[in-house]
Amino acid sequence: KGKASFYSKKFNGRKTAYGERVSAAALEGAHRSLPLNTLVEVTNLDNNRSVIVRINDRGPFSKSRVIDLTHAAADALGMVSKGVANVSLRVVGKGSRALAALTPDTPFTTPDAFQPMLEPVL
Repeated sequence: KGKASFYSKKFNGRKTAYGERVSAAALEGAHRSLPLNTLVEVTNLDNNRSVIVRINDRGPFSKSRVIDLTHAAADALGMVSKGVANVSLRVVGKGSRALAALTPDTPFTTPDAFQPMLEPVL
């Protein structure tokens, strides 16, 4: 548990630690120690909204934060207006096999395309 923030627009298009380009529309995030390509369920503790993101970057560099998210992930969590949210993290998969198992037939670059695959968090 801890605080989450999201990438500034100036990072859109820059390379991540994984060598990919940051996309504000993708459901991705940065974590200091989880292996790259780990799937993490992030739950906003203020409104109980959840989203699954793929870790593809290192950070956040603010010691008070546990994860940085893309704009799409922050929007799915309902935290864009505040900028920071209290969240819990839960690893739901690791590696490319887990990603393939969770990926729908169409790419899930928007929260709406991916949300039906999530189970409610109680």
